[in-house]
Amino acid sequence: MDTYENHYPGAIEVLESGLEDSLQFYNFNRLDARKISSTNMLERLNREIRRRTSVVGIFPGMDSYIRLVTTYLIEYAEDWSSSGRCYIKPDIIQLSKEDRLQVA
Repeated sequence: MDTYENHYPGAIEVLESGLEDSLQFYNFNRLDARKISSTNMLERLNREIRRRTSVVGIFPGMDSYIRLVTTYLIEYAEDWSSSGRCYIKPDIIQLSKEDRLQVA
């Protein structure tokens, strides 16, 4: 940071102010850091929304676009909730909560 402080003072200020927040996932020892530090799921979801909306091409109005995206998001949420799939297992989340309460 000392190297770039003179060239990019704004960027270094943002880095210093948000560094602690951006490293919080290391406090969750039981969770896979790759899963909670990654945006892969969101990127995949956004890519799928883009793919579905580009098939339509031009929407008659914003309402029709919102309906299509909302329908897909509802379908996506139902798939995850009904199939038993989970990105992070609930028991691991519960153990992490208990760990955090013991530390505090």
